[in-house]
Amino acid sequence: MKNEIALKYGCNPNQKPSRIFMEDGSKIPVTVLNGKPGYINFLDALNGWQLVSELKNATGLPAATSFKHVSPAGAAVGLPLTDVERKIYWVEEGELTPLANAYARARGADRMSSYGDFICLSDVCDVATAKLIKIEVSDGVIAPGFEPDALEILKSKKNGSYNVIQIDSSYRPEPIEHKQLFGITFEQGRNELKIDKDLLKNVVTVNKEIPDSAKLDLVIALITLKYTQSNSVCYAKGGQAIGIGAGQQSRIHCTRLAGNKADNWFLRQSPKVLGLQFLNDIRRADRDNAIDLYIGDEYLDVLAEGRWQSIFKVKPEVFTREERRAWLDQMTDVSLGSDAFFPFGDNIERAHKSGVKYIAEPGGSIRDDHVIETCNKYDMAMCFTGIRLFHH
Repeated sequence: MKNEIALKYGCNPNQKPSRIFMEDGSKIPVTVLNGKPGYINFLDALNGWQLVSELKNATGLPAATSFKHVSPAGAAVGLPLTDVERKIYWVEEGELTPLANAYARARGADRMSSYGDFICLSDVCDVATAKLIKIEVSDGVIAPGFEPDALEILKSKKNGSYNVIQIDSSYRPEPIEHKQLFGITFEQGRNELKIDKDLLKNVVTVNKEIPDSAKLDLVIALITLKYTQSNSVCYAKGGQAIGIGAGQQSRIHCTRLAGNKADNWFLRQSPKVLGLQFLNDIRRADRDNAIDLYIGDEYLDVLAEGRWQSIFKVKPEVFTREERRAWLDQMTDVSLGSDAFFPFGDNIERAHKSGVKYIAEPGGSIRDDHVIETCNKYDMAMCFTGIRLFHH
């Protein structure tokens, strides 16, 4: 019975020895099927596995997340993709299963942050999902199982060194968890809070209407935040996170960061971006970087320096600030979750700029009245969950 896995090193190459193990001597619930995952890989894999497991339990849909440095860059459930979504996620070809849809959404929301991610899947990895994973730059994947052909596809990635981890989906950890810092052991009860639509009943704004689609998005946002380094804020729409702000000391910085990512997600769907003509041999990552430049003010520098010729077949017109704002004004019915209360109405003002209509946050600030008043100004519906979701 194997109760430990030796690792190459810890967070950094100088941190040796390194391993993961079961203190009680029981069998470790993960099996490495290929590659040699590292310390950070397992941190991402085990946090992400919890996230997708909870999404699957809460929604009944296959779920996927794209993890980087112990926070999700994207998370989604397996709803069908629109033609535009297939195009902006670079998955226009081939049949997509529900799990493949979930992964395409999780990876596609913030493709720059997802570069070199660790992928976590709620269901047995099928061939359609493995084919999507194969063409992306990624460190590895964890799932409760792999179809034989899917496993062979993944094992061929990165010259045979791609990390593939299988987890025992029946594994349940002890209710008390421990971690060490500076030689001192911390102990706490695991965060076993069940997040579902029942948490959304206390609507405190004048507008009390939260449709089922928005409730799904709010549940996705809150579960995503449960495994995101705090402070954190998550924008969600259409069954996926579209902007995640993680690890900021100020909540308004979280709201701005996540809002900018949500804006980029929507700007990628604009006719000007969809009409870009890239050179045939441009790599996927370079294409993503080029789009990020194009939808920002930096594109003026690209034009001035003549660098567009190494990216595009045809010189694209400038996407002006006014045009970008006009397009963003069409983004509506976005949901927003926060892992702790909003202390000021400025967070709501920023959220409004990204089309937020529905909000879930714990409540409990001495300025709750101001936050509620700001929501009412924009006819938003906001519920207080009464539950904080800090994660460290």
